Formats: sequence, C-alpha cells, structure tokens
Amino acid sequence: MSTTIRAAGDPGDAPSRSDPLVRGLAEAIGGPLGEHAVRRAPDGGRAGVNRFWTVSRIVLALCCLMLTLHWVQKLPCSDGAWTDLKQYKQFCYTDVLALYYAENLNQGAVPYLDHPVEYPVLTGAMMGVIGLPIHAYGTRNVGFNQGEAFYHANALALLALAVATCAVILALRRRRPWDAAMFALSPALLVTATVNWDFLAIGLAAFGLYAWARRHPVAAGVLLGLGTAAKLWPGFLLVPLLFLCLRAGKAWDWVTAAMAAVATWLAVNLPVALTADQSWSRFFRMSSERGIDWGTLWYIGDHFPHNNGKYGIPPFQWLGQHVPVLTSMTYVLFGLAWGAIALLIFYAPRRPRLAQVAFLTIAVFLIFNKVWSQQFVLWLIPLAVLARPRWGAFLVWQAAEIGYFLAFYGELMGASGKQVFPEGVFVFASVLRLVTLAVLCWFVVRDILRPELDPVRETYADDPDGGVLDGAPDALVIRSRQSLPA
Repeated sequence: MSTTIRAAGDPGDAPSRSDPLVRGLAEAIGGPLGEHAVRRAPDGGRAGVNRFWTVSRIVLALCCLMLTLHWVQKLPCSDGAWTDLKQYKQFCYTDVLALYYAENLNQGAVPYLDHPVEYPVLTGAMMGVIGLPIHAYGTRNVGFNQGEAFYHANALALLALAVATCAVILALRRRRPWDAAMFALSPALLVTATVNWDFLAIGLAAFGLYAWARRHPVAAGVLLGLGTAAKLWPGFLLVPLLFLCLRAGKAWDWVTAAMAAVATWLAVNLPVALTADQSWSRFFRMSSERGIDWGTLWYIGDHFPHNNGKYGIPPFQWLGQHVPVLTSMTYVLFGLAWGAIALLIFYAPRRPRLAQVAFLTIAVFLIFNKVWSQQFVLWLIPLAVLARPRWGAFLVWQAAEIGYFLAFYGELMGASGKQVFPEGVFVFASVLRLVTLAVLCWFVVRDILRPELDPVRETYADDPDGGVLDGAPDALVIRSRQSLPA
C-alpha cells in the first residue's frame, strides 16, 4: 500500500491534481495547478502571499451564494398564495410554510401541549419558539402575513445552520479545504435546503462529529443527543462508532459519548412525554403505521411495470397492504445492513474512517426505509463529502437527485389531478436515485477494502475525524490474508 502523507506545513490537497474529474476540467483553463505555484496554507500559515480570499473564505462565500439562490428559488411560494398548483409548477413547495397552518401555529397552539406535532421534540420546539411570537405579533397587526414571516424566520435560522455545517467540514479538512466545495455547490442543496427543518439535525450532528474529532466524547454525545431529539437519524451514528471503538479498544470513550447522548435525549423528551404523552408519541406512531411512501425501494417494487405494462410486483403490493409486516421487514433489513457494516469494520485491512461508515449507515437506512422524502438527501451530503471527496460519482448521484426532485413535483401534480407524465417516469427517476446512491456506497466500500484508493488517506495519516481513534492501534480485528498492519 502506498499513501502520500503531507507535512503539516504543506498547503494541502489541490483537486486539479488529485481528482480525475477536476483535473480533466482544468485543462480548459490551463491545466492542473503547478508544483511551484504560490498558495496559502490551509492551516493559516504563510505558503505564499497573504490574501483575504483564502480557500476557506471562497468556499463559505460559494455556500452563501448557493443558499441565497435557494432562498430566491423558494420566494414565489413564501407568501402562501398557492393557487393553481403554483407550489408544484414552480418547484417552490416547503413544509415549513405549510405546517405553520397544519400544526395550528397560526392559531397560537403550543406544540405538543395544544396540538400533536408529527416531528421529534426539538423540531417542534423550534417551530413553537419561532411561530408563537410571530402569531402574537400578527394578532396585533392586521394585514401581517404570519405564514410568510414564519417561513423567512425559519429559513434564516436553517440557512445559518447550513453555513455552519460547511464551516465544520472545512474545520475537519484543513488540509483539504476544497472538499467542502462539494457541499457548498451541491445541486440538491440548492433545491431542498429549507423544504423542511432537516438542517437543525444536520447542524447538530456535524458539530457532534467535530466534537468527537477534537476528542470531546461528552460534548459529542450531547450534540448527537440533541440531533436525535430533532430528527431520529443522528443517533444512528453511534452504531458504527461503537464498532470502530471496539476495534480500536476505545470502548469507554464510546460509552461516555453514548451515555451523554441518551441523557441529553431524555432531558429534552421526558418533560414533554410526561405532560403530553399522546402528542409526544405521535411521531413514533406515525413512523410505525406509515405505509409505502413515494420514491422508496418499496414504492418502486409496488409500481414497477411488469406483465405487459401492468404496474406492481405482487410481493411488494402485498407488503403495501400489510403495513405491520412491512415495518418489521424494514427493521430486519436495517439490522442486517448495519451488521454487514460491522463486519466490514472488523474485516477491513485498515480500520475504516468514521465518515466512511457513518455515510454507509445513513445511506442504507434511506435505501431500506419506508419513507425517503426529497430533502433527506441533505442528511447524506456532508457525510458523502467527508467519506469520499471525489467529484465524479458525487455529481452523478446529485444529478439523479435533481431528476428525482423534478419528477416528484410532476408526480404531485398528477396526484392533484393534472397529470404531467406517465407513472413510469417517476418510477424511473426513483430507480436512478437509488442506483446512484448504491454505486456511491460501493465506491466507499471499495476505498475501505483498498485504503490505498482512499483520497483522504493521501493527505492524512489515518482518520482526521476519528478523535481518539486517529492513529490508535487495533485491539480487535478479523484478520485476512490481505490484512495490513494498522
């Protein structure tokens, strides 16, 4: 195995030299960066002329530009005047505005106490903290558009969390700052950033990973616990972290983080669960009782053309009619997939990086889940950038996500009585999204099994996100003939 470990003073990775796609595109503007080009070191040291526009500032500016364009793209729907399916025709629908009315925030209802909310507690708290003052102000000012103000206030907070997430990626990749440009310029970020409150959980999870990388397991557990209280998936990151810590003999660090996460989640949830148990449990009931949703693996099987063009494969149709069985099957598949990731962690010739197995954990959850909403792609983008910073497969996956985004709105219009295209078009877009994500997972698995292909290990000696795992020797591993020393 041959890897290139850069010295601390090295200006870091140059994508025009290291990334095949960027290197090819660079030929149009003079070719890759030269070996003797003057650059500023990503760690703040002087590798050349001291200029204001460092790589990190350029990437953050690009992120702000992309998020501003997103805000402009959603602006036509922000007034709530959704007539003649305007929200679908202009691709500007957002749950944030719709749920201001659906959750009775426009009537001053306190989330959970006065009205059950379909989201975990911290998301409901954000809705209430922003929505109730806006409602109170609106009741005293006739003509004030409460829904519009609610959307813009939430959008400001969510987009700030998106910029913070980009900053975390930069902090975790000081020697590879251009990796964060993949997040900043993500096409899916452009169209889905404020469709829902996902960036609340994403931002907390990102800060949790940063705290772990800086060897603060308690802070990491607290932040992941808060993320789990906003959306359930950040808690899943503790699963691969457990197996990494077992392989490295760092189980106590995992126990510390896990206990902090559980305590934090309980501290947020128990007060609501004890005072409004039925409202609090609505999220869990809906998750259990919900049937096959748009664009999922199960939807594809239920609508895939066969038998001379008829839609639906019988086993999938049967599962759609027996939701408890479907729910149990998804749990089994989650367990099997995460078990396979655990075996991969112990079998790999070198201990995988945390970002690699974290990405795989959330990706397989979405692949087998009953629900795969359009904005769930946001969960994966930061993890994908940290796991495999290569533009080629990433852009193909993003293109498939944009294709699904467009097809989904056509499907919504069809469900509203204005058919845009046959059902098969949406099924095809769903298949492309699933397949491109599976291919990206395959590339990550390949990099784990062949660490010499891992682009991050070309720059870092081990795992820049690993915290106590970074550089730690193995304590438990399944050796193979191809195994290499840790």
